[in-house]
Amino acid sequence: MNDLHATRFTLLAGGSDARTEMERAIALSESSACAHVFTRTMFDEARAAVAESAPESRLAGLAFTSKDLFDVAGQPTPAGSAVLAHAPAAQVDSLAVARLRAAGGVLTGRTNMTEFAFSGVGVNPHYGTPANVSDTATPRIPGGSSSGAAISVASGAAFIGLGSDTGGSIRIPAALNGIVGFKNTARLTPADGALPLSTTLDTVCAMTRSVRDAVTAHEILSARQVTPGSVPLSTYRLAVVKNVFLDDLEPVVATAFERTLATLRATGARIQEIELPELADLQVINATGGFSAAESYAWHRLLLERSGAGYDPRVVQRILRGAGMKAHEYIDLIHARRDWIARIEKTLAPFDAVVSPTVPITAPSIASVAPGAERDDEFFRVNALLLRNPSIVNMLDGCAISLPCHTAGELPVGLMLWHAAMHDDAVLAVALQAERALQK
Repeated sequence: MNDLHATRFTLLAGGSDARTEMERAIALSESSACAHVFTRTMFDEARAAVAESAPESRLAGLAFTSKDLFDVAGQPTPAGSAVLAHAPAAQVDSLAVARLRAAGGVLTGRTNMTEFAFSGVGVNPHYGTPANVSDTATPRIPGGSSSGAAISVASGAAFIGLGSDTGGSIRIPAALNGIVGFKNTARLTPADGALPLSTTLDTVCAMTRSVRDAVTAHEILSARQVTPGSVPLSTYRLAVVKNVFLDDLEPVVATAFERTLATLRATGARIQEIELPELADLQVINATGGFSAAESYAWHRLLLERSGAGYDPRVVQRILRGAGMKAHEYIDLIHARRDWIARIEKTLAPFDAVVSPTVPITAPSIASVAPGAERDDEFFRVNALLLRNPSIVNMLDGCAISLPCHTAGELPVGLMLWHAAMHDDAVLAVALQAERALQK
């Protein structure tokens, strides 16, 4: 499947045209692979926009989708919920949507998500759950919370899936669907016009089909130029964190990760194993509920009073953890995080990037975690496993990218390259090199 760069080159060379590519995207959007992917489609508007597109623009009139929590002018912003389905329409596009449009992208629809972005599984009891594209025999979870955005990219219906990442909501579905998801340092991309989960941890970012497309999407969303460099992989110093990140790996994930490390070493990568004992502090730091619970409760408390019965009970359970947090506990949390970040950054300073499995498991079946109290224990077990590795990077205020590292015939496995805040360009540089090595 061609990525954005290859398709744009074909357009410029006259091998296709934007209208043909848009009709292909719409046909895939309407296919069975995209069942439950969209909460709203805009195909007629997309066809009209393509007629006005310029092939020399960065996105060349090609399709992108937007997670349901971003404002689109003239539409409500339900964020995967039923209680906001008939909310007042947004007056203007969110800044992220506006920037993608200004770069020549054409929005084809709003994508399904975990209600209010509060889980890494991707199950939605209101709009249905889109199935992972990797297995047509057993419907598997898409990962969340940016579930529909991931399937839109993985199925070929879009070149960019705009989403958000609070604890892994871009990287988890990217890993489970075998695509690329880049979570930049949060401050680099604006959250204007995006319904929040946690104002401290939320990051506006995207999923794509390749690392080079991730660079393009990030440059557009952040309005900055990436300077990844072109030095060989052997130039970089990489770390593997042995504790927590490698715990309880499913055999297929462990095999793919070890195979990937061997491939990178054969390419010349210098990889050193390290420990981060500070990871043990996270349970104590977040003991009172953490940022997502406190900040989501602050946003939802009045809506819960009016319409709580319309929420997904699993989402309500997590939001209500924030109801009991006291002001001094929230302030203590801010200070504890700042201290924790400083200690982690000191350990990571000698390295250009850290190499980890994105998540420790492959995608389980939708049936095993579908809505229903009898499956809650399994749902929360899977959710905790999926969030474990990627959420550490959010707590670090860091940046990370997930790219596929499985081989043909295996369920998708993600490789996560990450570091502390503002190391985005180095992480992307290593990712470009790693992707090249893994595709040989």
